[in-house]
Amino acid sequence: MTRRRPRLAVTVGDPRGIGPELVQRLLADDAITDACDLLVVGPRGTEVDVHEAVGSWRPGESVAHAGRLAGDAVIRAVELAQAGAVRGIVTAPLDKHALLLGGHEAPGHTELLADLTGRQTAMMLAAGPLRVVLATTHIPLRDVPGALTAERLAQAVTLTREGLRHWFGIAEPRIALCALNPHAGDGGRFGTEDDTLLAPVARATGASGPFPADTVFVRARRGEFDAVIAPYHDVGMTAIKVASFGEGVNVTLGLPFPRTSPDHGTALDIAGRGIADPSSMRAATLLCARFAAH
Repeated sequence: MTRRRPRLAVTVGDPRGIGPELVQRLLADDAITDACDLLVVGPRGTEVDVHEAVGSWRPGESVAHAGRLAGDAVIRAVELAQAGAVRGIVTAPLDKHALLLGGHEAPGHTELLADLTGRQTAMMLAAGPLRVVLATTHIPLRDVPGALTAERLAQAVTLTREGLRHWFGIAEPRIALCALNPHAGDGGRFGTEDDTLLAPVARATGASGPFPADTVFVRARRGEFDAVIAPYHDVGMTAIKVASFGEGVNVTLGLPFPRTSPDHGTALDIAGRGIADPSSMRAATLLCARFAAH
């Protein structure tokens, strides 16, 4: 029996960046074309042929125009997924400042996808045995303590457990909470949030911790935990990128379809030079194809 390849929408991202050339590399990759059928969504005028056009692009056009096109491509890809025309979405990088200038209020892919689907979502970065989920995403560090509520942490644990079971096939996920403060507060000496907020959430949700940031990711990478919930963006992103930059995959948990992306940005400084590393984009596409087939 011939295996049916899942069809995935792949957005080209910001047309000024490396997204178009990465998508072009995907289309020429035998492992990718064997695993899935790609439907390219983006503006005409980039170096990749698009199947679903969301306008046109010419080099030298404004940052705002680039941001609008990048956001419009995500909107169209979600429409295709919701209509059943594709079984998953892979997104090339976009520029968050350009996205805002282009009229899209969401600060990034994760928030935009949540708005478009009406779902509660969480951002996971996955690389081998290390999976990191962000309890808060694109907000200033000074706003983290106020945003890190028991409800938000519990939601992150729930979405992580569901995602690990459904997408990764882990029947009984082991989830750890990363502490907010140094040394998990050290008995209140360096802050009380870990004792008064994170520890009760861990007990209530069946997670472990909170454990200090300087050890919990090492323990997860060694296989002790299936995922770590990070309290804020940089502590989680730094851990995963130091451990495996270029190999990580961004997975949006909570959506009714799989969505993945690479672990890097638009790399405007090297765009068009043909030297961008496609490894993470390739890994993201293969993982999305695996999820979609499942």
